[in-house]
Amino acid sequence: MTNLVIAELRKAVSLPATAVALAVAVIGPIALAVLNAFNVRDALASGRTDGVRYTSAAEAALSAVPLGAAGAMVLGIVVISSEYTANSTDAGGGRQISTTLIATPRRWTALAAKAVVVVALVVLAVLVSLSISLVVASAIVGDAGEPGTPVGRFVGAGLYCALAALMALAITVLARSGIVPLIVLITNGTVVSVSFLLWKVTPLARYLPDLAGTRLFADETFTAVDDALPPLTGGLVMTAWAVALLVVAGVVLTRRDA
Repeated sequence: MTNLVIAELRKAVSLPATAVALAVAVIGPIALAVLNAFNVRDALASGRTDGVRYTSAAEAALSAVPLGAAGAMVLGIVVISSEYTANSTDAGGGRQISTTLIATPRRWTALAAKAVVVVALVVLAVLVSLSISLVVASAIVGDAGEPGTPVGRFVGAGLYCALAALMALAITVLARSGIVPLIVLITNGTVVSVSFLLWKVTPLARYLPDLAGTRLFADETFTAVDDALPPLTGGLVMTAWAVALLVVAGVVLTRRDA
């Protein structure tokens, strides 16, 4: 298993799309946290704090987590979608997935190795982005901001991004293409939240994975819905979604042709 994880890691880091995904997951949140921190500093300097939702550097960093989650989902997609991309005619025109499954006949093991690689890269990206975001935001806001660093919510941010990436990985296995998951998941996470729109119709939508997991890193005043699940419950619900999708993806992967 260790050798397989190493092989999958080498394969993942060699993909140009992986560099793009990591850039989105790291640079994007840092840039947004800096912008948020300047807004907080200006509000504190002018005394008009009613125009901002928070006055701390930590919140400025955490408010950029959804953008980091988008990068994590892109990573989860490209790690497996690259397997289904047709090679050039010079290389035979086949797909990498055929070679991967010949080299690793135990398909559950192959999927598990990819999941481990995705989680490792996402956790590293979140660790780097949140650390830099917090340091830079603290320097910008200064001593005038609200003190304190909610460590549990920072840990929850890493868990949220990792679970989002695993769900993206599982959905891409089912789709056997990265195009549809990329459009649907990124649009839902950054432009129009279908979950939020459904919540306006029924409160049961708070059990959808993105709304349920939001409380892992966001406090009550920063969530999109008024009746968001508590952090522990929301985390368990999002974890259950990720596990269920991975199980379905694994079953489908083992029962259909490459």
